[in-house]
Amino acid sequence: MSRQQEWLYEIKPKGKFVDLNLKEIWRYRDLFVLFVKRDIVTVYKQTILGPLWFLIQPLLTAVVLTLIFSNLANLDYGTTPPFLFNLASVILWNYFKKCLSISSTTFTANASLFGKVYFPRIIVPLSKATSGLLELLIQMCILVFFYVFYKYNGSILKPGVEVLLFPFLLIIIILLGVGTGLVLSALTTKYRDLTNLVTFGLSLLMYLSAVPFTIQEAQIKLGSYSWVIDYNPLAHIIDSFRNAVLGTGQIDYSALGYATVVALIASFFGLVIFNRTEKTFIDTV
Repeated sequence: MSRQQEWLYEIKPKGKFVDLNLKEIWRYRDLFVLFVKRDIVTVYKQTILGPLWFLIQPLLTAVVLTLIFSNLANLDYGTTPPFLFNLASVILWNYFKKCLSISSTTFTANASLFGKVYFPRIIVPLSKATSGLLELLIQMCILVFFYVFYKYNGSILKPGVEVLLFPFLLIIIILLGVGTGLVLSALTTKYRDLTNLVTFGLSLLMYLSAVPFTIQEAQIKLGSYSWVIDYNPLAHIIDSFRNAVLGTGQIDYSALGYATVVALIASFFGLVIFNRTEKTFIDTV
């Protein structure tokens, strides 16, 4: 008479429409931590300047945006130093861009690994978003440095208690970036040219997300075309961050609520499509 044997792991098709499978993700937490450490160590391991690239990229981008939109376009930033305004915008934008671009290539970039060993595939984009928090933290320290510098030199900066909303804004950024990236990752398994479209689209999305200017300034300059920015949830998240940290204006909580709803919807559909695609993607990649 054979004894019934209990299996430690059982791999089977997922029958649920939405299955977060949190128990399995927790079981592979060591692998998650390993991926995070790998991303932090290897990204700039063979570069000359190393982690300094965390600082150089946002600083140069903020300088270029300041030269173009402040000096040439003569945009009105009020009492806020234009460089500090653009630096705050670029830092948050870069993190969203990282979450979306890396999540969108989850299947194509890791096909060889996924084809050899099983683990919850969602760990990969989540680890990328987590490792990116270190880069964000370093860049936030630079923002604080320049904030103190401008404040010491007489600039009028009025951060309010709304700065406590930053963790909430960060969660929305992660949900929106990773959720949208998961949808794109499923599509790129069949349509490879979408990868190029994502790269091109992100370069345009920065300007449609009110990164180098306020939403109010965009409404004045664009007139009847301002709806392009008004319906962009990322624009309201970045604008809320600037208003909270720099005191450039009042936070529009209705617009922030709209951005939150869009982020939740994007993350929900991202998980649904990702879970359905991971069953058969290896046949099309």
